[in-house]
Amino acid sequence: MLLALAFAPLGCFVIDDKANTPMNPADAEPRVFEVPPGATAKGLGPALVQAGLVDSEWTWKLWLRRSGSGGCLKAGRFKVSPAMALPELMETLCGAPLPNDEPFTIPEGWRIREIDAALAERGWIEAGAYARAAGEPARFKLPEGIGELSSLEGLLYPETYMVDPLKFSVDTFIQRQLDTFTERLGPSPNLGQRTLYEVVIMASMLEREEPTPANRPLVAGILWKRIDSQWNLGVDATSRYTLAEWNDRDAFLKRLRDPDDPYNTRLRPGLPPTPIGNPNADSLQAAMNPVASEYWYYLHDKDGVLHPSRNAAEHQSYRQKYGIW
Repeated sequence: MLLALAFAPLGCFVIDDKANTPMNPADAEPRVFEVPPGATAKGLGPALVQAGLVDSEWTWKLWLRRSGSGGCLKAGRFKVSPAMALPELMETLCGAPLPNDEPFTIPEGWRIREIDAALAERGWIEAGAYARAAGEPARFKLPEGIGELSSLEGLLYPETYMVDPLKFSVDTFIQRQLDTFTERLGPSPNLGQRTLYEVVIMASMLEREEPTPANRPLVAGILWKRIDSQWNLGVDATSRYTLAEWNDRDAFLKRLRDPDDPYNTRLRPGLPPTPIGNPNADSLQAAMNPVASEYWYYLHDKDGVLHPSRNAAEHQSYRQKYGIW
């Protein structure tokens, strides 16, 4: 009995020493450790050993007993490293878990309907919930100077957003997009004689019309010049806007021949009634800062290369040269 008592303090010193000595002080590279729901601190031993965070289950359990730690353990994901001693490790596992965020990417030019479909495919919303909310602008804080709207099309900034699927809210997400739009637009935007909504409509067309951002100011100059000269824009992308599938060629060709389609800019003057998608900052800046030129027309060859032209005859020659009709 006396022998056991004599050696007890030595065992305690050994445990205390191990508890305060990280597994690898040189390895501070963070990694994610997950505590399952309902897990106990004692039951984490095998997982901690496997993750290289403690040297043995025995060390972990004995330290828990001596320190009285573990009652504050939380379920979730935590950022830890082998450079943590046991007290720091436990403090981290008792702290706030990492958010369960996932990246959600909205490509430039996507319409409300595509965003809605992508969110529904993830299982984060019921199909149509996002589109319905985006059709009620009065529910949200809008960018300053945008005016009254019937839809948020054009203002739902395309970007990669980190989203927690377990806490996803359509209204919260839409407001994030609107706030991001305001941030990317910048303070005191240079609108000239245009309204902000006109700029957004133009930017949405540039997003679809010109694949190369560096060319968008030139294309913007051509299109604004057509508007100011009361020419029809002739932007075929606008006739695709209301199609269920953007690349439905048969439906698109019918729209091009329909003079009653308000988005037909071949046959109807002025801007289309709304943006035709959600543009990014490059397109917004191009719409606000168009480049003046001698050109009135443009087309793209099959490689997407821009060919501007000064008159109808030159434009026709490019169409014949590149087989674009």
